Order: sequence, then structure tokens, then C-alpha cells
Amino acid sequence: MPPSSSILDAAFRKAFKAVPHGTGRIDRARRRASLKVIRSGAIVIRHLRGADKRFAKPGLTEFEETLVENRFGRGTLDRSRVRVQRAIERIRGMSIEEQRALRRASSTEAFGTLVKRFYGRLASFVREVDPDLMNLDEIGRFLKSRPQLDPGTPTVVIAGFPNVGKSSLVARLSTANPKVAEYPFTTLAIEVGHADLGFDRLQILDTPGVLDRTSHHSDAEIEAEAAVEGAATMVVFLIDPSESCGYPIADQERLLARWREELPNVPFIVVATKSDLVKEPSERLRVSAKTGEGIGELRAEIAKALASSRPEPGQSGATPHVRDI
Repeated sequence: MPPSSSILDAAFRKAFKAVPHGTGRIDRARRRASLKVIRSGAIVIRHLRGADKRFAKPGLTEFEETLVENRFGRGTLDRSRVRVQRAIERIRGMSIEEQRALRRASSTEAFGTLVKRFYGRLASFVREVDPDLMNLDEIGRFLKSRPQLDPGTPTVVIAGFPNVGKSSLVARLSTANPKVAEYPFTTLAIEVGHADLGFDRLQILDTPGVLDRTSHHSDAEIEAEAAVEGAATMVVFLIDPSESCGYPIADQERLLARWREELPNVPFIVVATKSDLVKEPSERLRVSAKTGEGIGELRAEIAKALASSRPEPGQSGATPHVRDI
């Protein structure tokens, strides 16, 4: 059932119950007709405002905006909001016009004709924005099912190819309890945990795996890219040198290079994961979520990098690029 059906049903039922007082039959009829116009219009406006409430001030965070744009298309949310707001303004103006017309009318037949005209125009305006109301509802439910991030809290995004050990590492670093399995694409949506590294509380995001391709991304990959683009204070990028993830190192390195090029202001910490499977030395920090090797060192590096990225008093908040470790 389209949203307009329930909105109009509620508005007309409420208007039908209008019981005005008046000095005579014509006066009471005019007041009843006016109440029908006022109540039905006000109830519709209240529902339309309610549909937009989730996106009003203070508005979406940068992360939420990126999620919505990547999933629903750039401008989809704004266009729907504008059309709903325009409908509200049109209904408000129409209500004022009809009340003026009712004051000029002098018979019960004229009152009834004006109310019917108002109801018809009201229904038309609401039905016009049915697609927009459905958009707002779908986007709202989508955001409700995603992590609610505090924009004032540093956010560390754990990223990389599928099955490189992201979820296992997030479980080591934070309060999150992500699903862990020995096959790719276990993580199908972003999950958030928190950690205290000795200074501020951190948000740590577990993201779905991303393949190094520029088209045909899955919904899960789109969300991972959105987290890197819109939420990351920094990115911990995992490289699996054992290639047990099923993807060659060269492909993993290409994804890292592409993200660094596209996001020059986002600092990256790059670590070699699954060190329990690869014993060769590496210039990067070797980490194993399975054995705990390197976890303490990684925590220290994250704390150091975040501390160094904070602006000094009186300075702007430029974020330095963090070297590979």
C-alpha cells in the first residue's frame, strides 16, 4: 500500500470527526467545513514532516551521506526531500485559500463543494510524492540498520581484500564480535566496535572485503568503500602475504595504491597479516589475529598515528600521511 493511502485515511477520518460550535446552522456548517480543511491539511503536513524528520537538522554525517549516495545514487535523498517540502508548502497555501473561500461562501452546498475540492487537491499532492516518501522510508531503514557513528570520535577502518583477516583483527582490537570464518565475504555489512588505546575512545569498523575493480561492485563492497571515504580517521589496510585469502599480493597492492591515490588526505597504516602462516621477514609490521603476534605493536602505532594527526593548539587540522609499518 502506498504511503499516501494511510496518510489520507488518517487525515480524512480525523476531519470527519470535527464537531464545531456556532450561532446557527449556516455558521456551524461553515465552521465544520473549515475544521475539515484545517485538520486534514495539518495531519497530512505532520506525516510529511515526520517522513523527513530523520534527515533534518543536524542532518547526516559525512559517513551516512557517502553510504546513501553510494547505495541510492547521488542527489536521490535531496530530491525527495525537496519534493516533500514543496508538497508541504503547497498544502499549507491551499489550506489558506480554501479557508478564505469558505468565509465568502454562504450555503451548505457551497461549503461541501469547497471541502471536496480541497480533499481532491490534497490527495493529488500527497500521491505525487508517494515515490519520494518510499525513498525516504527506505533510506531511513537502511541507515537504521547501519552503525551509528559519533562524528567526534576517531574512527579506525580495517580494510582490505576478502578473507585477509579483518574480522579477526577487529575482534582482537575492539569490543566488536564479528562473524569469523575461513572463507571470503563472511562480512556482508559494516560492523562497529570500540576500543580504548590509552587516550580517547576509538570506533573501529570491520568492513566487507573489496576486490580491486572499478565497476560491478557488490552492495557489501560499496559499503566498505563508503566507510573508507566517509568515516575513516585512518585506515588499517591488511595485506595477506600468504595469499591464503585467495588473491595475489599484486592485486592487494593495487587496491591499496588506488585508495591512496583517491584519498590523499586519509592516513593509512599497512600491515602484513597472518604472520603465523608466513615466517619470512617483512618491512611491515607482521600481525597475527590468531596468535596475537604484533597486536600490541599495532595498538601502539595506531595510538601514535592518531596522536600525531591532532593539530597543535592554534593550528589547522591537516592530517599527515602515515608510513607503512
